[in-house]
Amino acid sequence: MWYSERVGITPIDEKMRETRLRWLGHVKRRSADAPVRKCETIDLTHCKRGRGRPKMRWNEVIKSDLDFIGLTEDMTQDKSLWRSRIKMVDHK
Repeated sequence: MWYSERVGITPIDEKMRETRLRWLGHVKRRSADAPVRKCETIDLTHCKRGRGRPKMRWNEVIKSDLDFIGLTEDMTQDKSLWRSRIKMVDHK
């Protein structure tokens, strides 16, 4: 039995996934000309990344989170459905 289950809390990785997906829903429901949406179209191909294994980019992390839960980005438009699908419940 995991420690988080014994004390009745959700594991931190699940809460972090919930927070990222909640932010994604907030951003995707904004209009296309909102400043927060303009960050999606920034071209970073000219930027040099450091040595070693590259860190996952935001889009890669979100894609893996969506695949893990079985959601798609177009589901963000229905706020109540989206929030109910991403909500992580504490173990009690």
